[in-house]
Amino acid sequence: MSSALKPSASMTTAEFLVWDAPGAGRWQLVDGEPVAMAPASRTHGALQGELGSLIGNHLIASGSLCTAVALPGIIPRVRASENFRIPELAVTCTPYETEEYDVPNPVLIVEILSQSNRAETWQNVWSYTTIPSLREIFILSSTAIRAELLRRDNDGNWPAASMVIEVGDLTLDSIGFTVPLAAIYRTTRLARG
Repeated sequence: MSSALKPSASMTTAEFLVWDAPGAGRWQLVDGEPVAMAPASRTHGALQGELGSLIGNHLIASGSLCTAVALPGIIPRVRASENFRIPELAVTCTPYETEEYDVPNPVLIVEILSQSNRAETWQNVWSYTTIPSLREIFILSSTAIRAELLRRDNDGNWPAASMVIEVGDLTLDSIGFTVPLAAIYRTTRLARG
């Protein structure tokens, strides 16, 4: 990224991708505005790492051609020229030949919810629902062993409310993956509850 140090009043996705963001933090583009992302907590990082490993190992073991990508850029379908969102993980089954900054055709997106990013996370989640290839959005809590799952139905519609999971198994149909919810939290302070 190599343009101005200060963001302009409004930026396109193309401008954002060549912009030299100030500082060492992560940024995302939300409706044309560069937005700094808060640093992740230790629990947040542990959840991202554990789930990334579990999903990655599952994809390898199942012989899938899909890949899990950490901190990918996602361009929603609506207002694509003004949005570059950053979830924790995404899974795509689309191979690539040249370097890309975004993950095309994700089938699964994972967000991790904390007290400080609740509104921003849900804003991202609703923008992801505009992506035609996306089958599921999985939202993990970083303050309790709790998850929410949005799954698109066979007609392409999203549910009015998310499915809440607090005990038992988590099943991600988009990648044929089932794991005890507690296993995702095993390396966090929440597992010692």
